[in-house]
Amino acid sequence: MKKSERRAALVQKLREDPFVTDEQLADYFQVSVATIRLDRAALNIPEVRERMRRMAHRELDALRSLDHREVVGEIQELVLGRFATSVLRVSSEHVFARTGIMRGHHLFAQVNSLATAVVDADVVVTAKAEVRFHRPVRLGEWLHSRVDVLAQRAGITKCQAVSRVGGERVLEGVIWAKAVRDDARWPWHEGVDL
Repeated sequence: MKKSERRAALVQKLREDPFVTDEQLADYFQVSVATIRLDRAALNIPEVRERMRRMAHRELDALRSLDHREVVGEIQELVLGRFATSVLRVSSEHVFARTGIMRGHHLFAQVNSLATAVVDADVVVTAKAEVRFHRPVRLGEWLHSRVDVLAQRAGITKCQAVSRVGGERVLEGVIWAKAVRDDARWPWHEGVDL
Protein backbone atom coordinates (compact mmCIF):
# COMPACT_ATOMS: atom_id res chain seq x y z
CA MET A 1 0.00 0.00 0.00
CA LYS A 2 1.34 3.43 -0.90
CA LYS A 3 1.95 5.96 1.87
CA SER A 4 -0.86 8.24 0.61
CA GLU A 5 -3.31 5.31 0.48
CA ARG A 6 -2.29 4.15 3.96
CA ARG A 7 -2.76 7.65 5.37
CA ALA A 8 -6.21 7.96 3.80
CA ALA A 9 -7.11 4.54 5.19
CA LEU A 10 -5.70 5.59 8.59
CA VAL A 11 -8.00 8.62 8.70
CA GLN A 12 -10.98 6.40 7.83
CA LYS A 13 -10.02 3.80 10.45
CA LEU A 14 -9.80 6.50 13.14
CA ARG A 15 -13.23 7.85 12.13
CA GLU A 16 -14.65 4.37 12.68
CA ASP A 17 -12.79 3.80 15.97
CA PRO A 18 -11.07 6.87 17.42
CA PHE A 19 -9.75 4.83 20.35
CA VAL A 20 -7.63 2.37 18.41
CA THR A 21 -4.01 2.40 19.61
CA ASP A 22 -0.87 2.89 17.55
CA GLU A 23 0.01 -0.75 18.17
CA GLN A 24 -3.36 -1.92 16.86
CA LEU A 25 -3.01 0.35 13.82
CA ALA A 26 0.48 -0.99 13.13
CA ASP A 27 -0.93 -4.54 13.24
CA TYR A 28 -3.85 -3.60 11.00
CA PHE A 29 -1.68 -1.89 8.37
CA GLN A 30 1.24 -4.33 8.81
CA VAL A 31 3.77 -1.54 9.41
CA SER A 32 5.84 -0.49 12.40
CA VAL A 33 4.48 1.59 15.28
CA ALA A 34 7.01 4.27 14.31
CA THR A 35 5.46 4.46 10.82
CA ILE A 36 2.00 4.92 12.33
CA ARG A 37 3.32 7.69 14.59
CA LEU A 38 4.93 9.43 11.62
CA ASP A 39 1.66 9.13 9.66
CA ARG A 40 -0.32 10.57 12.58
CA ALA A 41 2.15 13.43 12.98
CA ALA A 42 1.98 14.24 9.26
CA LEU A 43 -1.84 14.24 9.42
CA ASN A 44 -1.85 16.24 12.68
CA ILE A 45 -3.74 13.45 14.51
CA PRO A 46 -3.02 13.26 18.24
CA GLU A 47 -2.28 10.04 20.13
CA VAL A 48 -5.16 7.97 21.50
CA ARG A 49 -5.15 9.54 24.99
CA GLU A 50 -5.39 13.04 23.60
CA ARG A 51 -8.16 12.00 21.17
CA MET A 52 -10.08 10.52 24.11
CA ARG A 53 -9.54 13.63 26.24
CA ARG A 54 -10.76 15.96 23.48
CA MET A 55 -13.88 13.91 22.78
CA ALA A 56 -14.72 13.60 26.45
CA HIS A 57 -14.30 17.32 27.05
CA ARG A 58 -16.87 18.13 24.36
CA GLU A 59 -19.45 15.83 25.96
CA LEU A 60 -19.12 16.96 29.59
CA ASP A 61 -21.24 20.09 29.12
CA ALA A 62 -24.33 17.91 28.60
CA LEU A 63 -24.05 16.19 32.00
CA ARG A 64 -26.86 17.10 34.37
CA SER A 65 -27.18 14.37 37.00
CA LEU A 66 -23.47 13.81 37.68
CA ASP A 67 -20.28 15.75 38.03
CA HIS A 68 -17.85 14.66 35.31
CA ARG A 69 -15.54 13.20 38.00
CA GLU A 70 -18.33 10.83 39.08
CA VAL A 71 -18.53 9.10 35.70
CA VAL A 72 -16.58 5.84 35.62
CA GLY A 73 -14.46 5.95 32.48
CA GLU A 74 -14.26 8.82 30.02
CA ILE A 75 -17.47 9.88 28.31
CA GLN A 76 -17.12 9.85 24.55
CA GLU A 77 -20.68 10.65 23.50
CA LEU A 78 -23.73 11.80 25.42
CA VAL A 79 -27.14 12.64 24.02
CA LEU A 80 -29.51 13.14 26.94
CA GLY A 81 -32.53 10.87 26.75
CA ARG A 82 -31.00 8.77 23.93
CA PHE A 83 -27.54 7.22 24.49
CA ALA A 84 -24.13 7.58 26.10
CA THR A 85 -20.75 5.94 25.51
CA SER A 86 -17.53 5.82 27.48
CA VAL A 87 -14.13 4.15 27.45
CA LEU A 88 -12.03 2.90 30.35
CA ARG A 89 -8.50 1.53 30.40
CA VAL A 90 -8.42 -1.18 33.07
CA SER A 91 -5.69 -0.28 35.57
CA SER A 92 -4.32 -1.88 38.72
CA GLU A 93 -6.91 -0.09 40.87
CA HIS A 94 -9.71 -1.94 39.02
CA VAL A 95 -8.39 -5.50 39.29
CA PHE A 96 -7.71 -8.21 41.84
CA ALA A 97 -3.98 -8.06 42.56
CA ARG A 98 -3.41 -11.81 42.36
CA THR A 99 -5.26 -12.50 39.09
CA GLY A 100 -5.28 -9.19 37.21
CA ILE A 101 -9.02 -9.70 36.57
CA MET A 102 -11.28 -6.64 36.78
CA ARG A 103 -13.58 -6.53 39.78
CA GLY A 104 -17.23 -6.82 38.79
CA HIS A 105 -18.34 -3.73 40.65
CA HIS A 106 -15.99 -1.57 38.56
CA LEU A 107 -17.27 -3.16 35.36
CA PHE A 108 -20.87 -2.51 36.44
CA ALA A 109 -20.05 1.01 37.67
CA GLN A 110 -19.07 2.11 34.17
CA VAL A 111 -22.45 1.26 32.62
CA ASN A 112 -24.34 2.33 35.73
CA SER A 113 -22.79 5.80 35.64
CA LEU A 114 -23.69 6.05 31.94
CA ALA A 115 -27.30 5.07 32.69
CA THR A 116 -27.41 7.82 35.31
CA ALA A 117 -25.75 10.36 33.00
CA VAL A 118 -28.08 9.74 30.05
CA VAL A 119 -31.22 10.68 32.04
CA ASP A 120 -32.22 14.29 31.46
CA ALA A 121 -32.73 15.21 35.12
CA ASP A 122 -30.81 16.85 37.96
CA VAL A 123 -31.02 13.94 40.41
CA VAL A 124 -30.97 10.34 39.20
CA VAL A 125 -30.64 7.05 41.09
CA THR A 126 -30.43 3.43 40.00
CA ALA A 127 -33.76 1.74 40.64
CA LYS A 128 -33.01 -1.75 39.33
CA ALA A 129 -30.38 -3.58 37.27
CA GLU A 130 -30.13 -6.95 35.56
CA VAL A 131 -26.70 -7.62 34.07
CA ARG A 132 -24.85 -10.63 32.74
CA PHE A 133 -21.06 -10.92 32.68
CA HIS A 134 -19.74 -12.90 29.71
CA ARG A 135 -16.01 -13.12 30.36
CA PRO A 136 -13.38 -11.68 32.69
CA VAL A 137 -11.83 -8.34 31.76
CA ARG A 138 -8.09 -8.09 32.38
CA LEU A 139 -5.57 -5.50 33.39
CA GLY A 140 -4.60 -3.25 30.48
CA GLU A 141 -7.66 -3.94 28.32
CA TRP A 142 -9.79 -1.09 26.96
CA LEU A 143 -13.43 -1.30 27.96
CA HIS A 144 -15.92 0.38 25.60
CA SER A 145 -19.39 0.79 27.07
CA ARG A 146 -22.66 2.04 25.62
CA VAL A 147 -26.04 2.68 27.18
CA ASP A 148 -29.14 3.24 25.01
CA VAL A 149 -32.48 4.47 26.31
CA LEU A 150 -35.17 1.89 25.50
CA ALA A 151 -38.19 3.50 27.18
CA GLN A 152 -39.22 6.28 29.56
CA ARG A 153 -42.32 6.54 31.72
CA ALA A 154 -43.24 8.22 35.00
CA GLY A 155 -39.68 9.31 35.76
CA ILE A 156 -38.23 5.84 35.05
CA THR A 157 -35.75 5.35 32.21
CA LYS A 158 -35.06 1.83 30.98
CA CYS A 159 -31.57 1.48 29.44
CA GLN A 160 -29.83 -1.26 27.48
CA ALA A 161 -26.18 -1.53 28.59
CA VAL A 162 -23.36 -3.23 26.69
CA SER A 163 -19.63 -3.31 27.40
CA ARG A 164 -17.06 -4.65 24.95
CA VAL A 165 -13.36 -5.32 24.82
CA GLY A 166 -12.42 -5.07 21.17
CA GLY A 167 -15.54 -6.37 19.47
CA GLU A 168 -16.28 -8.97 22.16
CA ARG A 169 -19.17 -8.47 24.59
CA VAL A 170 -18.09 -8.75 28.20
CA LEU A 171 -21.21 -7.36 29.90
CA GLU A 172 -24.79 -6.75 28.83
CA GLY A 173 -28.00 -6.01 30.62
CA VAL A 174 -30.75 -3.59 31.48
CA ILE A 175 -30.61 -0.75 34.00
CA TRP A 176 -33.61 1.22 35.20
CA ALA A 177 -32.76 4.75 36.37
CA LYS A 178 -35.18 7.02 38.20
CA ALA A 179 -35.26 10.78 38.12
CA VAL A 180 -35.85 11.82 41.74
CA ARG A 181 -37.41 15.04 42.98
CA ASP A 182 -36.28 16.54 46.27
CA ASP A 183 -39.56 15.47 47.86
CA ALA A 184 -39.38 11.89 46.53
CA ARG A 185 -40.42 9.06 48.82
CA TRP A 186 -39.31 5.47 49.05
CA PRO A 187 -39.45 2.99 47.47
CA TRP A 188 -37.73 4.40 44.38
CA HIS A 189 -38.10 1.13 42.52
CA GLU A 190 -41.89 1.36 42.15
CA GLY A 191 -42.94 1.30 38.54
CA VAL A 192 -39.64 0.07 37.10
CA ASP A 193 -41.25 -2.65 35.00
CA LEU A 194 -41.30 -0.72 31.72
